[in-house]
Amino acid sequence: MIHKYKNNGYNIVLDINSGCVHVVDDVMYEVLDTYIEDGRDKTLARLEGKYDPKDILESFDDIDALVDANQLFTKDEYEDAIARANAADIPVVVKALCLHVSHDCNLSCKYCFASEGEYHGKRQLMSYETGKAALDFLVKNSAGRRNLEVDFFGGEPLMNFEVVKKLVAYGRSLEDKYDKHFRFTLTTNGVLLNEDIMKFANENMDNVVLSIDGRKSVHDRMRPFPKGDGSYDYVLPKFKKFSTLRGDKSYYVRGTYTHYNLDFSKDVLSLADEGFDQISVEPVVAPPSDDYAIRNEDIDKLLDEYDILAKEMLKRAKNGKGFNFFHFMIDLEGGPCVYKRLSGCGSGTEYLAVTPTGELFPCHQFVGIDEFKMGDVYSGVNNKSLQKMFRGCNVYSKPECRECFARFYCSGGCAANAYHFAGDINGTYDIGCVLQKKRVECAIMIKAALADEDGLL
Repeated sequence: MIHKYKNNGYNIVLDINSGCVHVVDDVMYEVLDTYIEDGRDKTLARLEGKYDPKDILESFDDIDALVDANQLFTKDEYEDAIARANAADIPVVVKALCLHVSHDCNLSCKYCFASEGEYHGKRQLMSYETGKAALDFLVKNSAGRRNLEVDFFGGEPLMNFEVVKKLVAYGRSLEDKYDKHFRFTLTTNGVLLNEDIMKFANENMDNVVLSIDGRKSVHDRMRPFPKGDGSYDYVLPKFKKFSTLRGDKSYYVRGTYTHYNLDFSKDVLSLADEGFDQISVEPVVAPPSDDYAIRNEDIDKLLDEYDILAKEMLKRAKNGKGFNFFHFMIDLEGGPCVYKRLSGCGSGTEYLAVTPTGELFPCHQFVGIDEFKMGDVYSGVNNKSLQKMFRGCNVYSKPECRECFARFYCSGGCAANAYHFAGDINGTYDIGCVLQKKRVECAIMIKAALADEDGLL
């Protein structure tokens, strides 16, 4: 199974099951349409009037060599493997928690899925005792895994900064005792950032996510303070200072685009122009009834925007002004293991969200939906049927994903988005799928173009 497409002057062929990428000439690009099904004679007859027969025959030989090398038209050998892994009933190992240390926020972002931090409940902060119990739960359920991840999340987690500090210290106290290593992450809107918090984050956080949407007009429209004033001018200087102080440690600015800024490439480039070199700007996920929701009629414009962005990124890279755009980051040589590529983020199994009261949910986007409560940090996961359902969620459990060329890169997409739009975690969010496939195509094109620049094609 292959996927072939044209982008930015390149004829690109992706062998889906092996992950091999081939940049081919026009002859081979057309030969591939029928060669496997029709064979040499019919394909030669079809193209002989358009191309030199010698070139066509050379393409046949090249294709045969790639097939023999398992680099083209390779078979899918993974469906049975993932089925056996799930059937083995191996105990679930938890490796990551999203700690909702604050169900409260000091902004009123219009697209917030958490209802300004309340998550369909009431405003509250996580106590240190609950946070401790969460870290104890993680250690207890992580089996032999040494590296553990904890994201301080909200609402706005810095509204509960003292508890964050105490929990980091408690986590460090567990490391030698249990042979564990905690990797802490902080996601913040930046309103409360000050020098002390920046210093603490740079000393203790392995990654920091800074929420900003791009251009001032775009950001202020969707991320105002409760009284309606924009927050851009307030948080931008803090983010710029923090990213500079961050040095070579991981961080990224993370934005959301909506129906109101379909020209989102300008927001990505605006953030790059402000000096940020690690950038993520993602489409809003919202019901069609919301005025800012992405609509089907927006898709063509958005696909063009990804092409515009990819070309501009290549131009800037050649001029020494490159930056990373997270949706175009793709590993064609290694990356996650095949099981991980097929089963996704691990929500509901390896990864869980913890509410301020200690309740467990599959991920932050399921928090507050009672049917997805999995247990709590004191008694553990007791909704085993729900856990089993999430464990069985993979690209082969989703009919739309089974034959999709992007399945090894998106892992079947977001379970929460599937639930909200299809009513089933084994469904799909159609608009998200279209955009994801375009991002994969652009990411591969960028790799090809950079290889071409280096003389490797």
